[in-house]
Amino acid sequence: MSEEVTGDLVSDEARALIGLVVGRADGRIGREEFQRWAISAGDRNPLYFDAGYARAMGYLDVIAPPLYVQYATLGVADIGRLRPDGTPSAGGLIAVPLPRCPRRMAGGQDIAVYEPLYDGAVVTATRTITGIEEKRGRSGPFVLVTTATRYTSQDGITVADFSDTVVALP
Repeated sequence: MSEEVTGDLVSDEARALIGLVVGRADGRIGREEFQRWAISAGDRNPLYFDAGYARAMGYLDVIAPPLYVQYATLGVADIGRLRPDGTPSAGGLIAVPLPRCPRRMAGGQDIAVYEPLYDGAVVTATRTITGIEEKRGRSGPFVLVTTATRYTSQDGITVADFSDTVVALP
């Protein structure tokens, strides 16, 4: 049983991060990688595998699954740098100073995809902290950390926007 948390869970240091870019990463979209990713996710959409079908649907070639963009920019996490819950420190959230709330869990994600991604595309992910808010639920206090990640192509075109919420618990 965790000890009762009283007082402010969000420090001034943490609040100062709101509005700041906390992560930037580049990734290359590779056909073989996104096709493997789609198969592992159980998504055999012909848009990802059949160039003739994709062209008939108005695309230039097979396209990457829309959610793949976030994995193309994550890179490979060293096992020693994983958080206690086994997830990578995506976007610098481990660096948000919330020492009284060491546990993290996903709280939701909103996604907007604007452009298809093709083999060879290079994308840049830029993650900004958009909010850090202390809340109280039936089980006690917690902190919501929200981020916005914009994915842009090598041509500077926005291809997707992701908004993520992480729940930080005492």
